[in-house]
Amino acid sequence: EVQLVESGGGLVQPGESLKLSCRASGFTFSGYAMTWFRQAPGKEREGVAAINSGGGFTAYLEAVKGRFTISRDNAKNTLYLQMNSLKPEDTAMYYCAARRATGYSFKSADFDYWGQGTQVTVSS
Repeated sequence: EVQLVESGGGLVQPGESLKLSCRASGFTFSGYAMTWFRQAPGKEREGVAAINSGGGFTAYLEAVKGRFTISRDNAKNTLYLQMNSLKPEDTAMYYCAARRATGYSFKSADFDYWGQGTQVTVSS
């Protein structure tokens, strides 16, 4: 059974940090490019950070560049998103998604598997 399980979300104050994790099982994680998406209430889902299957190439939404870092550990079948200097506008449900390809993507239709999401709330 394919599973993507996110964790690490929570309630933090502006300026604080969180690290999200996405544990994969049921498929060959190292053969999949991965992306973190987020969706806030009333807004469309957007790709936040993407990484290729080998971990050597990454890309970011302009709004999070310099604050968020995506990484992966293929030996542990785990994807990460380090989020620093969090802002209220980062509040959303965060999802990880897996694409059976080496290259990354920000298009939702390109992805084969999705997690259930973890809530991130940034508020004072």
